[in-house]
Amino acid sequence: MTFNEAKAYLLARARAMSLEVEVLATESRELTLNSFGGNLSEITRASQGGVGIRVVVGGRFGYAYSEEKTEEALDWILHEARENAELSSADDGFLPEGSSVGHRDLISEGLSAPLAEKGERAIELEQALREDERTKQVWITHYTEREVLEELASTNGAEGGYRNGFAGLISSLVMQEGESIKQGVDISVEKEFHALDPMTTAQKMIETTARHLGARPLKTGLYRAYLEPRVVAQLLGVLTRALSGKALIEGKSRFADRLGEEVASDRITLVDDPTLSDGLASRPFDSEGTPARAVTLIERGVLRSFLHNSYTARKAGHENTGHASRSYRSTLGVGFSNLSLQTGEGVDLVEGVLVTDLLGLHAGANPITGDLSLQAFGIKIEGDERYPVENFAISGNLFELLKRVSAVGDESEWHFTAGAIGAPMLEIESLSFAGA
Repeated sequence: MTFNEAKAYLLARARAMSLEVEVLATESRELTLNSFGGNLSEITRASQGGVGIRVVVGGRFGYAYSEEKTEEALDWILHEARENAELSSADDGFLPEGSSVGHRDLISEGLSAPLAEKGERAIELEQALREDERTKQVWITHYTEREVLEELASTNGAEGGYRNGFAGLISSLVMQEGESIKQGVDISVEKEFHALDPMTTAQKMIETTARHLGARPLKTGLYRAYLEPRVVAQLLGVLTRALSGKALIEGKSRFADRLGEEVASDRITLVDDPTLSDGLASRPFDSEGTPARAVTLIERGVLRSFLHNSYTARKAGHENTGHASRSYRSTLGVGFSNLSLQTGEGVDLVEGVLVTDLLGLHAGANPITGDLSLQAFGIKIEGDERYPVENFAISGNLFELLKRVSAVGDESEWHFTAGAIGAPMLEIESLSFAGA
């Protein structure tokens, strides 16, 4: 039975049982090609997929899923989801009214190159990394790609599907100069295979790793901070928790009751746009079938919106933004897609510390309070002199840091985390550095 046949079968059976149901079917395919010593050393293929349903019985949600698409398995998940709903304590659940949102292919032939050609990208990357005499070891050189197919339908009229994916190059190397040894890890991701450039990826990897060779300890103090785009993207990933409608209704958002108020510097404008034609995490609709649209979260420092699914929007008394997120195996949540901090007039690196890498983000950044205490690497800037620094930590509060942004870079870079995050460089008036 195909996903479409399974979807039709579940809807027909649900209607016969007078049951409200939402069907989400997803299938993912992953390919990884590893180069070592100038040859392909490993080829890994993996696929996963299944059908998940969400039912509503007396205002109670129930979930169940199956990775089999037989009539017996589909009948079982209907009964299982209904029983789970009857055991739920909440009684204000509902399925949103839906519509046909069509079927979209967001990658077309973007990943269709021959396997051998994909393998060559990994080999070329490894060879380019080894050309630098300071390279002592290349731990990882992978070509990777992921493709996802999603189909959605509900008894309330939602119906649609889409396919999306990306290709990437992943590298990790160790470089040495004198007694100084540094390791770097990076990933370059594109919507289409042919957009990958192993030479450019290798050059960037070498430059970002080698610049830390010969690093000196940084003295403790308050410094003007320049945050590179990758660092900004990492911090924005933490910030999304506070902008989630789920966190809001659970009382875990620092931004509760702040709509229309200043929460950041007037240089900060933050937008989530699932409709970007070249977006790494674009989608035509969310996991409930709500059509995708761009949402401005913070506009010139003013909080304008949270990210919502239908349930969190109703509970908060806000508009549904179309950011429902779930897999066929999970319950309903909220997720961002192509989140971007808008560029500014540029940053002049004059005096301070350029923060290039953060470590221990999951343990050292509290998404509820915003408190930060993170190990970091950077470049000390003293007029025309620049030198690498290490053995220091940055500390402060993310929400207060946003208010102290004094300049925003005029170029943006995209980084792929839980979603795609586009970020420019940020200048912070002062930040606490704990070092030697």
